[in-house]
Amino acid sequence: MVAEARSSGLVSPGRTVGVLLLLAALTEASTIIHYEILEERERGFPVGNVVTDLGLDLGSLSARRLRVVSGASRRFFEVNWETGEMFVNDRLDREELCGTLPSCTVTLELVVENPLELFSAEVVVQDINDNNPSFPTGEMKLEISEALAPGTRFPLESAHDPDVGSNSLQTYELSHNEYFALRVQTREDGTKYAELVLERALDWEREPSVQLVLTALDGGTPARSATLPIRITVLDANDNAPAFNQSLYRARVREDAPPGTRVAQVLATDLDEGLNGEIVYSFGSHNRAGVRELFALDLVTGVLTIKGRLDFEDTKLHEIYIQAKDKGANPEGAHCKVLVEVVDVNDNAPEITVTSVYSPVPEDAPLGTVIALLSVTDLDAGENGLVTCEVPPGLPFSLTSSLKNYFTLKTSAALDRETMPEYNLSITARDSGIPSLSALTTVKVQVSDINDNPPQSSQSSYDVYVEENNLPGVPILNLSVWDPDAPPNARLSFFLLEPGAETGLVGRYFTINRDNGVLTTLVPLDYEDQREFQLTAHINDGGTPVLATNISVNIFVTDRNDNAPQVLYPRPGQSSVEMLPRSTAAGHVVSRVVGWDADAGHNAWLSYSLLGAPNQSLFAVGLHTGQISTARPIQDTDSPRQILTVLISDNGEPLLSTTATLTVSVTEESPEARAEFPSGSAPREQNKNLTFYLLLSLILVSVGFAVTVLGVIIFKVYKWKRSRDLYRAPVSSLYRTPGPSLHADAVRGGLMPPHLYHQVYLTTDSRRSDPLLKKPGAASPLASRQNTLRSCDPVFYRQVLGAESAPPGQQAPPNTDWRFSQAQRPGTSGSQNGDETGTWPNNQFDTEMLQAMILASASEAADGSSTLGGGAGTMGLSARYGPQFTLQHVPDYRQNVYIPGSNATLTNAAGKRDGKAPAGGNGNKKKSGKKEKK
Repeated sequence: MVAEARSSGLVSPGRTVGVLLLLAALTEASTIIHYEILEERERGFPVGNVVTDLGLDLGSLSARRLRVVSGASRRFFEVNWETGEMFVNDRLDREELCGTLPSCTVTLELVVENPLELFSAEVVVQDINDNNPSFPTGEMKLEISEALAPGTRFPLESAHDPDVGSNSLQTYELSHNEYFALRVQTREDGTKYAELVLERALDWEREPSVQLVLTALDGGTPARSATLPIRITVLDANDNAPAFNQSLYRARVREDAPPGTRVAQVLATDLDEGLNGEIVYSFGSHNRAGVRELFALDLVTGVLTIKGRLDFEDTKLHEIYIQAKDKGANPEGAHCKVLVEVVDVNDNAPEITVTSVYSPVPEDAPLGTVIALLSVTDLDAGENGLVTCEVPPGLPFSLTSSLKNYFTLKTSAALDRETMPEYNLSITARDSGIPSLSALTTVKVQVSDINDNPPQSSQSSYDVYVEENNLPGVPILNLSVWDPDAPPNARLSFFLLEPGAETGLVGRYFTINRDNGVLTTLVPLDYEDQREFQLTAHINDGGTPVLATNISVNIFVTDRNDNAPQVLYPRPGQSSVEMLPRSTAAGHVVSRVVGWDADAGHNAWLSYSLLGAPNQSLFAVGLHTGQISTARPIQDTDSPRQILTVLISDNGEPLLSTTATLTVSVTEESPEARAEFPSGSAPREQNKNLTFYLLLSLILVSVGFAVTVLGVIIFKVYKWKRSRDLYRAPVSSLYRTPGPSLHADAVRGGLMPPHLYHQVYLTTDSRRSDPLLKKPGAASPLASRQNTLRSCDPVFYRQVLGAESAPPGQQAPPNTDWRFSQAQRPGTSGSQNGDETGTWPNNQFDTEMLQAMILASASEAADGSSTLGGGAGTMGLSARYGPQFTLQHVPDYRQNVYIPGSNATLTNAAGKRDGKAPAGGNGNKKKSGKKEKK
C-alpha cells in the first residue's frame, strides 16, 4: 500500500524511504505493519494485504477467524478472508478522528485464533482539502479614532479550517483600499491570524466609515476560501489608549478545578481621565471556539476564572486573548495573551475491552489454555495511565500481560464441569493514580462436558416384592439412576442382562424401558411356579467412550390365596366306601379326609367340617385333621348307607374351599346272609378255589407283616442307640440358648429328593410370622408347591447360622443342655396341647410338618403301599413314623424338632426319660399331655 500511495503522488520518495526504514526497524521488535490512506475513501477501498504483510496462510484465514479490533466504537476497517485485503468499512473523517492534530494515526489489532495470535497495525489517515475556512462571525465591526497614527495594528477575526498541513489555513487577503494594509502573523502552534495595519491616518470629516473584505485562503488544490466583511467606523480622537503591564500571562490549573476557580488577573492602564481612562476588559475577537464556554472574564477587574469543565485529555494548553478598552468616545484597545496550562489528574477510569473469548472450554483443557484476550486503555497520562488487571483469587484462571495494555486470560488449574459448569469472571483493571480508579468487567466462561462420570445410583441393589397374579405391564420398579455429566453424555440407556444360566428369563417375564428405567412384568407371576428372580440392570450413558453401571434387582413373588384346596383322599372321581359295623361304639375312627393346598403360609392352613350327612349327630370331623369318627353308637334307626360331604377350607383372603364325598356302609350279620351260602351247598370246585386264594393271601400277609415288624424293630434299635447317646450327656436344669437361632429340620417323608431339602434357622419367637427364604433351592413344580415360606418381618430376614451349629452332613457333639421346660419349648409342642379343637399352629414350621405328614399318608393310601387300617386312627402313618405316631396328636411335632448337636428328638427323649413306651389309639392325647408336663 505504501508503494500504491507513492505511485498516486500522495507520498513523497523521501517519506516512503522513511516509512520503509521504520517498518524494517519495528517488524522484528513488535510486528507492527503500517499503512497510509486518504480520508473520505469510499467503503470497500483496499488498504493493504495483511496476509502477505504478516506472512499468514491465506487458506487457513477463515478457520483462524482473522478480524480487526480497535479501541473506537466504530469499526472502520475489516479484512476480506478470501483475498486477505484489509478494506475501509466505515467513513473516515480525519477531522472527526484526530481534530487539529498534525498527524492522524488509527491503531488497530489483528487477532487470529487457533492458535491465538495478536498483531498490531497502524493506519495513517492523510488529510484532503475537504473543508472551507470559516469565520466565527458573519461581519466584523471596528471603531477607529481618526487620531490614531499610522502603524497602529488592529487584530481581525481569525478563520478556522479543520484541515491540517498544507490544506489548512495558509494566508489572508484584504480588499484594496488606501488606508489599511494586512499583516499575517503565525502563532506558537503554527496557526495564522491577520492584523489590520493603519498605513494612512483616517479623516473622519472626509470618510466616516470604510468597508473592507478579509479573505481567508487554505493551501489546498484548488484552494478554498472564506470572506469576512469588515465595517470600520471612524471616530473622533481619543488620543491615549490603554496599555497592559505585560503582553503575556501564564497560569497552571488542575483539570478538576471547579467552576469559579481563579486562573489569572490581567491589568491595563490608561493615562486618560474620566471615561476615557476607565478600562473595560473583554475577550479578544480571535480566540478559539470554546474559550468563552470554559473561561469567564470579569469586565472590571480583569480576573480570569473557570466557567466550564476542563479536560486535560482534550486540550492541554489554552491560549486566551484579552483586550482592554477605555470608555471614551473613541475608545482604543490594548491586547494581551494568557497561556493556561491544564494539569492532569486521575479522573479517567480504565476501560476494558474483551477482544476474544474462547468459550466453552472443555473440562479437560490443559493448564495454560488461553480463554480470552483483553485490551485495557486509560486516557490519563503518566502514572495515572498505568493499568494492572487481576482476577478474583481462588479461581482456576490467571492473567498475564502479552503486550502493552493487553492481557491474556488463561487457565491455571484443572476444570470440573460437575463442580462448576460456568464462571462469571469479574476482571478488575486498576490504574496507578492517586486515588486509584478501577473498572470492572465480567467474562462469562462456560465449561463444556466430557464423559468422565459413569451412571450413579443411590443403591447398588433393589429388593422388589410383587404379589403374584399381578397385572402385566404395570411398573413394579423405577430405577433411580443419574449421570452427573451433561447431555448427551448424561443420556442413559437401560438394559436387562440374563442372570447366568437362566437364559430367556428377561424376555419371558420382565422388560425395562430403555429411556426411563421403569421395570415392568410381561406376564403375571406365579408364586407356586417361581418365587424369586435375580436380574441385573445394565445402564449405559451416551458419552464416548461409553461408561456403564450394573445394579442387582432381586424380585420376590409374594403369595396370594389363588389356589383352592385339593382332595388327596378320597380320590376325586373314584367311589370310596368305608365299612362300619353296626356295633361300633362312639369315638371309632371311620376314615380320614386328606386335603392339600398349593398356596403357602396361612393361605395353606386347612380346616375340615361336616357339610352334609343323613344324620348330622352320628359323625364328627376333626377341625384340623380331617379325621372322621363316630360321635355316638350306631342305632338301628340309622341308615345303612351314609353319604358324608366334608367341606375343606383354607385360611386365606378370600377364603377358598372344596368338598370331599365319602360313603360309609353300615354292615351287620343277618340270617339272610347265612342262608345265602349254607354249609355244603357250594360246589366243591368253588371251595377249592376259595381255599387257594385264602392260603395265598395268608402267606402274603404273613410275609408283609414279618417284614414290617423287622423294619420297625431295626428302626427302634436305631432310635434307641441315638437316644442313649443323648442321655449319657450331662443335663443342666437351666435353659441355655444354643445360639442366636434354633435349628428346625423339616419332616423328611419322601416328598422331595434329599438334595432339595432346606435347613431353616428360626428364632424362638419366629412362630409369630413366616420366614422368607431369599435364595430357594433348585426350582421344581413339586418343591415350589410344597415350600410354604413367604415374606416376613425384616428382623427375621436372612437368619445367619450360629457358630455352634455344625455344617450339614456332620454330626456335632451332643449338647448337654438340650432339655427344656414346658414354657421354654420351641414351636407348638411347648406352647399348646395339640388337640384338634385348639387353634391353628402359629409358625410356618408347624404348617410344613403338618402338610408333609398329610401328603405322606395320602400318597400311601393312593398307591396301595399301606392300608387305612395300619393302626387305629393312623391311616398308615404308624408304619412310616412308628406305632406311637397317631393322628390324634398330629399338632404335636416334638418328635420332629431336634437340638443342634444332638441325635435325638424331644418326643423320644421324653418317652425314654419317663420310661413309658409310646402308644397309639385314642389315648395319645392324655399321654402327650403328660409328656409336656414332664
